[in-house]
Amino acid sequence: MTDPILAVGLMSGTSRDGIDAALLRSDGEGEIAAGAWLTEPYDDGFRARLAAVIGGRGEVAAVERELTLRHAEAVRRLLRSAGLAPGDAGLCGFHGHTVRHEPEAGRTWQIGDGALLAAEIGIDVVADFRSADMAAGGEGAPLAPLFHAGLARDLARPIAVLNVGGVANVTWIGPPEAAGALPALLAFDTGPGNALIDDWMLRRTGQAVDADGTTAAGGKVDEAALNALLMSPFFGQVPPKSLDRNAFGVDPVLPFSVADGAATLTAFTAASLARAREHFAEQPRVWVICGGGRRNRTLMTMLAAHADNAVVPAEAAGFDGDAVEAEAWAYMAVRSLKGLPITFPGTTGVAAPMCGGVLARA
Repeated sequence: MTDPILAVGLMSGTSRDGIDAALLRSDGEGEIAAGAWLTEPYDDGFRARLAAVIGGRGEVAAVERELTLRHAEAVRRLLRSAGLAPGDAGLCGFHGHTVRHEPEAGRTWQIGDGALLAAEIGIDVVADFRSADMAAGGEGAPLAPLFHAGLARDLARPIAVLNVGGVANVTWIGPPEAAGALPALLAFDTGPGNALIDDWMLRRTGQAVDADGTTAAGGKVDEAALNALLMSPFFGQVPPKSLDRNAFGVDPVLPFSVADGAATLTAFTAASLARAREHFAEQPRVWVICGGGRRNRTLMTMLAAHADNAVVPAEAAGFDGDAVEAEAWAYMAVRSLKGLPITFPGTTGVAAPMCGGVLARA
């Protein structure tokens, strides 16, 4: 086991969210020690500019530069909040922001300039984590499963970690196949997460989210529309598999009231979980929910209705649900620097475990 590195992890969420930044001290293997974290929400103006780029209408170079500089400022604020200087951190893992993800065509596109970020913060940066995996035939996503397994190493298995961001993805973690070996892993995108609910609320109310699931709680699920959404061929595909944020739309609920539309879209995210269960070798003893979706009480209630065993927020399992994804990029940056694999046949469908990421020196 090699010496641990204090790394910064950076995750840019959907255009409704912002930047999550977290500190993690890790050797890229069994040693994982979480540190300070923060969230920097995007202001409305930048959200609009970012959404325009995602929609194919914006000035990509200008938005990419602004995105990168905003991440640099998030790093500086994070280090200050922890009483650290830039030289105290040895590495930064930079996800960037996904503009398009088309695994069926072997294409993925995240904006974010790793070299500019490294120059701004004075810390070596690992970015572009997905491209190598996709070039080798993998899906390029999800990438956090091995970190999820590290967090869950002391919990009873099998366990499922469900991250509900814009898209929802699950990591099924089984027992190690041999002493000292990595645990059995199966990971894939399950379907929509918060994206459709957020889009619906913004379109109909001007609000970016359905806070606490309050709107959905006051509505009625339209079973016909829900069944139509679940007819997507994606749900019949055998994992590993991944999705673009905009793979689904709100058209099936357009005739509905705000509350009924929110309820139906929330039920769609929850029902996707039921389909995911079909692919597990054994049902998990517990579902650990990370990401912003765990704050949606209506969604959590609906998820519990589809699971055989307990559904709990990340904090109940000892994770920090707000920091997990950013911490994962720090962990993967350390593994990338050390030449350790970050993707596996069971997580992205790549033929053999492989490393990834591009290093930019400060």
